[in-house]
Amino acid sequence: MSTDVQTAFIWFANKLTFWIPFVLSLSVHEYCHAQAASWLGDNTAESEGRLTLDPAAHIDPIGTVLLPLLGLPFGWAKPVPVNPANFRGGGDGRFGMLFTAMAGPVSNAAIAVVCTGLLALTAAVAPGQAGGPVGSVLGLTIALNVSLALFNLLPVPPLDGSRVVEWLCPDPLRPAWNWLTARSGLGIAALLVSLMLFGIDIGGWARMLGDAMVRAAMG
Repeated sequence: MSTDVQTAFIWFANKLTFWIPFVLSLSVHEYCHAQAASWLGDNTAESEGRLTLDPAAHIDPIGTVLLPLLGLPFGWAKPVPVNPANFRGGGDGRFGMLFTAMAGPVSNAAIAVVCTGLLALTAAVAPGQAGGPVGSVLGLTIALNVSLALFNLLPVPPLDGSRVVEWLCPDPLRPAWNWLTARSGLGIAALLVSLMLFGIDIGGWARMLGDAMVRAAMG
């Protein structure tokens, strides 16, 4: 195998090592949105084939494939369709949307905790594997899911954290909030610019927390 081919193979293998846990984590995230909506009585996501853990149902060509494989530190899956008018119990659906939205970040936090437990078990039973490929994949999955949970909790439309703002938003401010929500692309752009201008490193915070979880698991 030539040096160029070997280098390309290593690059591709590294991308896949990141991409596979990333896609699986996003799939769990979106599935949990769909499942939470279903529990509340809305089967819109199920009728569109989104109440599944199959990654093919959730992949967005740009956010799930292109950007992550190019090495950009963010991405997304196809949003799960939710119709709050179908929620049981009446009301304006704000609490139901909050519950449905929070199911995504909570699922990522749960994955991170489970992988931390698996890493701790591996370190206790097979220390060599904990410091090898198995430990690396578990550590990466922990970091990825901490990042997904923290990023999605930011209170900017269309991120899940915006549902907290929507739930708490007083009626006089609702027209302004609805205007911003309808222009979610503007909100994301403003968020990314703000993070860069103020030097806020969400990824760095996620890495610190993920590293702390890995150190705790390794004892």
